[in-house]
Amino acid sequence: MAKKPRLKSGFTLGGEQAEADPLLDEAFFESSDYSVIESKTDPRSFVIGRTGSGKSAALQQLEERFEGHVIRINPEDLSLPYITDLQVIRYLDELDVNLDLFWIALWKHVLLVEIIRHRYSVSGPAAKQKFLQSIRDRISRDPAKIAALDYLDEFEGRFWCETDERVREITDKFVRQVGQGAAVEAGAGSAKGRISAQRNSVQSTETRAEQADRFQRVVNLTQLAKLNKMIAVLNEDILDEQHFTYVIIDDLDRDWVDERLSNDLIRCLFRTVLDLKRVQNLKVLVALRTNIYHELEFKRRAAGQEEKVRALALQLRWTREDLQGLLDERVRAQAPAFDMSAQSLADLLPNTNRTRGNPVDYILDRTLMRPRDAIAFANECFRAGIGASRLSWEQIKSAEREYSAKRLLALRDEWNSSFPGIEEVLQKFRGCGGRITRRQLEAILDDCALLISNREFPGVRWLTEASSCLWGPGADYSWFDLYQPLVFRLYEIGFLGCAARPNATPSFFQDDPQFVNLERNLGEDSMYFVHRTYQAALDVRISGLA
Repeated sequence: MAKKPRLKSGFTLGGEQAEADPLLDEAFFESSDYSVIESKTDPRSFVIGRTGSGKSAALQQLEERFEGHVIRINPEDLSLPYITDLQVIRYLDELDVNLDLFWIALWKHVLLVEIIRHRYSVSGPAAKQKFLQSIRDRISRDPAKIAALDYLDEFEGRFWCETDERVREITDKFVRQVGQGAAVEAGAGSAKGRISAQRNSVQSTETRAEQADRFQRVVNLTQLAKLNKMIAVLNEDILDEQHFTYVIIDDLDRDWVDERLSNDLIRCLFRTVLDLKRVQNLKVLVALRTNIYHELEFKRRAAGQEEKVRALALQLRWTREDLQGLLDERVRAQAPAFDMSAQSLADLLPNTNRTRGNPVDYILDRTLMRPRDAIAFANECFRAGIGASRLSWEQIKSAEREYSAKRLLALRDEWNSSFPGIEEVLQKFRGCGGRITRRQLEAILDDCALLISNREFPGVRWLTEASSCLWGPGADYSWFDLYQPLVFRLYEIGFLGCAARPNATPSFFQDDPQFVNLERNLGEDSMYFVHRTYQAALDVRISGLA
């Protein structure tokens, strides 16, 4: 009898990140969410998901499938740190001048020019003039469109330059306009000098209000009318069915820009995408992490826009069947290269038994239902099983501790910008039971709240807010008032689950995002559970349901 092929050190189910995943093209699993992303008729444009949920992989696959019809705009190419670090921009923000019209004009300009450059292969002066003349001939009977086209001619030699150069030019022009507005009181000099003079001369709230009004008028003079007309030109005279275009904007995180201004920039990008919906043969896709999406402050500047944005948001969700299908697809793609005949993940795992159950379910139960988690756990199992023809339960358990520790670190990295010091909060659950009663949770949360007394703890602001009722002046607060805010934070990040009754199945955020917002679910008999993904890393004591 021929020997069964054994697992070798190179056998994996691919990389955990799209940009470093050798199996992404060969074993891409087309979920129903991907079909929405690819669809030319489905209007949903905002791809929302947690880290590792497959946003970048889906957009990268779209780029591969529709080569020549996809434009990718990278945030790091937009000179955003340069813009937000400008003294003028920061001063206007301090005055509470609404910069939305400027940000929207900036996004519209970037998108329009990138689409036109892509459509007509504009790479130099000659190509630009040829394009402009071709369009002018087509729209010669529409003075408004001709005027809009003149807007593009204003950029002279910069039109075909790199995106960051054009963004800087628009911003510098805006700064000069602001400086001219400041010149009324500050006299001659650079825009920066005029703003500095005005900053130093502010004596009263009234003076600040007067300055804010004057600068607001400057902001309101942005060329949105011409840009909006150019959108009509784009729809009616540039893009047709043959030249259907996708625009991808990914990696919108908070590392490249000031947090307050990044909120405004992203929110204004969403409003720009809403405006571009009138272009029939265009689909702009914006990928955003769930935590950043939930923190966008629409009410601050754009009342009424939030509902429109939510209607166009695609929340990435993975079912158990989809994740198993993804893993099976990768096994089939990888097996031939290692002289293996496996057709599914189950072919490489131990048999189901009454004590430990189904090994595929065991792996998926220890994920947050995300591809990255599932691939990472499977790869750890294969590393533990090198030399075996089929994994054992002992090898899976051995791999679990390493996998769990890495996932706990990944959870910290994912949420640390929103909740600094979150790792120290999570460590308060070390050695807890698999089932946590409400009284036991109360003791743990009290310990968490005390972290704010530590001068070295970086998360004083958010943790103080989440535990504010605990420090109140003896008011008659309910348990829900005292502890629900912190429970929700731990629930929101996928760390903690809750069951309304002792024998009920626990709910986690991916199952029901609103579960712990209902007071009836956090009653005396409620039970709490550290997610199985993190139990091994935190030495959670398992007994019964966990």
